[in-house]
Amino acid sequence: MKPILKLYRGYANNQELIVMGHVFKPTSKEDYDFQKKNFKNATSVIRMFRIATHSNADVYLEYNGEKIHTKTLDDGYFKFCIPIEENSNFGWINYSVSIFYNEKEIKETANYIKPHEGNFGFISDIDDTFLVSHTRNPLKKLYILLFKNVFDRKVYEDVVTHYLALSSAGRTSQTEQNAFFYVSSSEWNLYRFIIRFTEINQLPKAVLLLKDIKTSLTDLFITGRGDHNHKFEKIKHILEFYPNLQYTLLGDDSQHDPYLYEDICKIFPVNVKAVYIRQTGTSKKSKAEIALKNIESLNVEVCYFKNSAEAIAHSKKIGLIL
Repeated sequence: MKPILKLYRGYANNQELIVMGHVFKPTSKEDYDFQKKNFKNATSVIRMFRIATHSNADVYLEYNGEKIHTKTLDDGYFKFCIPIEENSNFGWINYSVSIFYNEKEIKETANYIKPHEGNFGFISDIDDTFLVSHTRNPLKKLYILLFKNVFDRKVYEDVVTHYLALSSAGRTSQTEQNAFFYVSSSEWNLYRFIIRFTEINQLPKAVLLLKDIKTSLTDLFITGRGDHNHKFEKIKHILEFYPNLQYTLLGDDSQHDPYLYEDICKIFPVNVKAVYIRQTGTSKKSKAEIALKNIESLNVEVCYFKNSAEAIAHSKKIGLIL
């Protein structure tokens, strides 16, 4: 057995590259199997929350012909933040990271995005924003996570049409897409599941920013819940990292998105163009409506919608998409 190296999608601007991942201790357990169904799927999901991370492991990033060295944090997480040359390439770019075990190199390759120059950036929640998750019903949410595999999970009607239109908004070239980020209170344990789900459903390729990894089975029962401050900090970081973009924030009313987005709009009064909130219950939430009215008073376009067709119509109305 050998350690496991997992890389995540990174991102760059004209001055800095950020890439990240985890190192796990050797294990004989199988990785999440997307083909499993019912109880076998549940077993695969449980394994994702019973992993052992490798702290203080040596990690090497290959960049510009040299190997840059760092070590993992206590939870096995590593992150490289390095200066880059302004004239580097644009779009999705490969990067490689390696670790060593018994003097043998273990190398993995992933990619990061350096957006083409443009006007728009998009930040979306995941659960109950585009992935039907039933967050308002924790037991149902857990049941679906355990017993429905990635092929059985559903997106909301017309949400893919909306997101693909947003990803190409303002673009004249098919090869150039707007920067898309999926920011969620789901943990890094679910990274591969989310990536595969977005691929199956042809959602825009995006950078994922998730919550700290969990290594206890107990954490499975509260996945995606608890403190959402990390979402606020990660969204704030994106707007600071790409300060010249006009952002659209997409979320839902099942948890804290309206209030997180309200705070973001207050801090970045010229950066947010529009806020979209999906209604997850039978009626709109009065507190969410109050927050959205306040966002609207900051000259931000707001759409509180039940069906994505409404969101598409609104995006066309404000000239965000054609």
